[in-house]
Amino acid sequence: MRRAVLAAAAVAALTACGSGNFVGPNNIAPPTGLTYQLLPSGDPANPEGIQLRWDPTTDSRVTNYVVYSRASTTDAWARRGETTSASFEDLGTPDLQYYVTAQAADGSESAPSATVTVDPSNQLPAPAGLAAIALNQAAQYSWSANARLADPAGFAYYRVYSTLYDLDNNVCNPNWVLEGTTVSEDFISSGLPNGVPRCFTVSAISQDGHESDWATPATATPRYDARNVLMYPSQDQPTLSGFAFFVPSTSQYGAILPATDPNVDFRVDRHSDGSLWMVPVRTGTSVALYSTSPIADLTSINLAPVSGYSTGAIEAVPGYGYVFQTTLSDGLHFGGLRVTAVTSSYLIFDWSYQTDPGNPELRRIAPHAPVVASAP
Repeated sequence: MRRAVLAAAAVAALTACGSGNFVGPNNIAPPTGLTYQLLPSGDPANPEGIQLRWDPTTDSRVTNYVVYSRASTTDAWARRGETTSASFEDLGTPDLQYYVTAQAADGSESAPSATVTVDPSNQLPAPAGLAAIALNQAAQYSWSANARLADPAGFAYYRVYSTLYDLDNNVCNPNWVLEGTTVSEDFISSGLPNGVPRCFTVSAISQDGHESDWATPATATPRYDARNVLMYPSQDQPTLSGFAFFVPSTSQYGAILPATDPNVDFRVDRHSDGSLWMVPVRTGTSVALYSTSPIADLTSINLAPVSGYSTGAIEAVPGYGYVFQTTLSDGLHFGGLRVTAVTSSYLIFDWSYQTDPGNPELRRIAPHAPVVASAP
């Protein structure tokens, strides 16, 4: 008890004189350069712990360092632990304040170092505007720079999380996992299974390790896709004029087949004026124009339209997007298509296909508010 009282008195004296070079009774100088770094856990209110660092002493009498802390400015200082290195990791909920002393072999300690105070005001705002793009076995997401711009000097990096998503009930699974970290306002998660919906969110980390609240989650369901597929009109090369988003018997995606193959979703025909048209073939397949103007990329196709599908032929026009709906034994599936080039002799396009039955996600879901049940 007497040692704790003396330590508290020494800290008060150090604070009063404002000197980092105060020398204690044993002539051992106190440690200098003490800093702290919180260890983010995914729960902004409960960090994994705190890491303290300071400048190592050059005094040969020093054998170790002693760390003291207190939970509030009115509490007595308590001995937290000892270490032989110039750093200390304190796991669990951090205390409010910490200081360090240098200790000699005889057990005597230096005066306290300067005190560090964990400052909650350094917490950044939650990132805004999170949106996700579904890719082939991957997802790309981006968000606003509002958290970084709120305190550019205090910003360190972002943490990105994901979990499974219950599409039917609009609920994120509570078992979140850390996907990774980034310093930019975008991130790609790869190696994800196609056809499995996922929730994604992000937090901002300050220079001292404070984690912001999470962004409102966004969702994406990775799906199959391919670029620059070449097909020919049935009038020229009938064996290369049919396209199937999925062939159940072979589990093949994006198959170019003869126009007469029973698995074909659509075939390409040429009209007398030289234009090429996509004709739905298989029973249960229909097509809708995605928008009345060209789209920039295949990933511009987000949710499949809820209406407007037809079994009639539709002209293939460069830059335009199309959505096919096709019924298989497990239910309704959607495929996206963007035409990149058309001549009277061939058609080139990009395509995407959603393996999750009934799931209309072909690229992007706008941010919404599924339940975030718990931190990872």
